Amino acid sequence: MEQKESESSTIITISDVLEYLFCPRFIYFMYCLDIPQYEEKRYKVVKGRDVHKQRQMTNKEYVRKKLNCIRKESEVYVVSKSNHIKGIVDEVLFLEDNTAAPLEYKFAEYKDKVFSTYKYQLVLQALLIKENYNIEVQKGYICYTRSNNMIKELAIKPSDFKKANDIITDIIEIVDKGKYPSATKSKNKCIDCCYRNICV
Repeated sequence: MEQKESESSTIITISDVLEYLFCPRFIYFMYCLDIPQYEEKRYKVVKGRDVHKQRQMTNKEYVRKKLNCIRKESEVYVVSKSNHIKGIVDEVLFLEDNTAAPLEYKFAEYKDKVFSTYKYQLVLQALLIKENYNIEVQKGYICYTRSNNMIKELAIKPSDFKKANDIITDIIEIVDKGKYPSATKSKNKCIDCCYRNICV
C-alpha cells in the first residue's frame, strides 16, 4: 500500500475535538484566524481546573477496588503522530483483565445521560492509551464530582474509534486547508459563544 505523498503533520489536542463537537467553527476561529477564546473567564472551565487540582482528595483505594484496578498512572501526557492527536489523561487504569481504561474527572452532576463530548473525550484517550501502552482498551470511566464522586462506565467499541478518527480528519482539514465549516445546528449554543459577534 503506497504512502500518501503529503500527509499532514498537524497534531491537534483532545480539547480541540471537544470544541469541534460543541461547534466546528471554534476550530476555524482558533486555528485559521488565530482568535483566542479567553476561556479562563468561563466559570465551569475555571471550576473544572480546580477539580483537577483537588482530585487527590478522592479515596483512590476505593476507586481502585471498585473498578478492579491493579495499578494506575495519573496526569499522563500522551501523543499519537499517526492519529494526529495529543492530550492528558487524568488517570490511566490498568485492570485485572489485562486491559486499560481512562478515568476522567468532571465538575458536573450526573443527570441520567453522558454527554457526547464526555464520551468522545474518553474514546480519544482510549485511542492514545491503546497506541502508547500497546494494550486493549474496551471501556472508560467518568467521575462526576458534583454527584458525590459517582463513577459511570462507558463501553468503547471499534465503531467509536472509527468515528473519533473521522472527527480528527475533519478537524485537520479545517486547520490545514482553512476550510470554513458549517456552524452548529443547536442555536442555543450561540447565545453564550465568545465568537458570536464575528460568526456569519
